[in-house]
Amino acid sequence: MEFRHAGRGNSTLKWFKSTYSGSGGGDCIEIALTPTTIHIRDSKNPTGPALHVPPDAWAAFISFVNNLPKALHT
Repeated sequence: MEFRHAGRGNSTLKWFKSTYSGSGGGDCIEIALTPTTIHIRDSKNPTGPALHVPPDAWAAFISFVNNLPKALHT
């Protein structure tokens, strides 16, 4: 796992928000996918710190979240 500023060295990444994100500007993250890394950043601070994880770690995280009780998904 790596942290670095999202605005440095990754201008070619295609960022997208979750389909669960609304247009109200709430707590949203953006994701950019590459074959070897999942890039995660705060949509309200696109040039701020970003998290970079390998695909297997991201898949484990998504699996964990999907197995949480539905009441915790909001």
